[in-house]
Amino acid sequence: MKQALALAWQGQYSAKPNPSVGCVIVKNGELVGEGWHKQAGQPHAEVNALVDAGSNAIGATAYVTLEPCSHTGRTGPCAVALLEAKISRVVIAMKDPNPLVAGEGIEILKAAGVELAVGLLEAEARELNKSFCLRMQTAKPFVFSKVAMSLDGRTAMASGESKWITGAEARCDVHHLRAGSCAVLTGVATVLADDPELTARDGVEGLVVQPVRIVLDSALKTPVTAKIIGEQGGCSILTISDDVAKRKALEAKGCVVIKLPSHKGRVDLQAAFDWLAEQNLNSVMVEAGNTLNGALLAAGFLDELEMYIAPCIMGNQAKGAFSLPTLDKMADRKMLSLNNSKQLGDDLRLSYTIIKP
Repeated sequence: MKQALALAWQGQYSAKPNPSVGCVIVKNGELVGEGWHKQAGQPHAEVNALVDAGSNAIGATAYVTLEPCSHTGRTGPCAVALLEAKISRVVIAMKDPNPLVAGEGIEILKAAGVELAVGLLEAEARELNKSFCLRMQTAKPFVFSKVAMSLDGRTAMASGESKWITGAEARCDVHHLRAGSCAVLTGVATVLADDPELTARDGVEGLVVQPVRIVLDSALKTPVTAKIIGEQGGCSILTISDDVAKRKALEAKGCVVIKLPSHKGRVDLQAAFDWLAEQNLNSVMVEAGNTLNGALLAAGFLDELEMYIAPCIMGNQAKGAFSLPTLDKMADRKMLSLNNSKQLGDDLRLSYTIIKP
């Protein structure tokens, strides 16, 4: 199962919004086939492993990191494929939280007399697909914000200058976070100040499905020359503007412009996140300034924080990480729970779960 999980991790940048799944087939104590799910619409891990095993699959044991699917989508049901290959035993790390499966794959195998074991290395399998699991269970994406800041909690100088707070290793790590995300969300203020691409590039190898870029842009200020739009489009802009000329100019560059309800003259955040929930996104990575980060934190839309802390001091005139003007009592502070830490060169990455009331 450890080998199956290692294979599954190879799909972390490309299988989205499908889960990352690995499968290993063993016969008489020897590995005879292995496979992983590479991309949505392509064969699942079990099918790839069965092809690799060929006739050796007859009477063999399949180790799979997620319950074999039971329905026909863009590919056929893997539970049936295992039966047709005459697999005699299936070891499953975790049940599929997808309501379309939800135990049906296990029942198909059980009804056919296949020996089953469920729960081997389940915690590791769940961590591998935690954003997929959350979406299946709540119909909402897993949302986290990445913040690069100084030791005194500053993210940009008063002038807006912010490149670069952290070193090369930390910035490379951010590209890996993007590669594993279904979407990257930012605000138009960040687009205008930094002109970021928000794609996965530096140090990211293998098959990568680039994240969708999404801009909260109430007045359609995004320039048609902005790097975030890219040559191939792939950028969605959420707005309240009725400016037809700006809309058409952005759409001509390949953008998808979505008009949403307003709240106090800006895109209503609840409407924006309702829209996100409809897009089949497992995870949304937020890369924004302190205003949007503060608004998302205050409204409870963030699940986790990825904090990159650089060994420098930027002073009290520099901008903080979160603008929370209504927070004035200790009782109102936002509490976090540390998941893990990692040193990246001279910088430190701290991963936190946000404790919600």
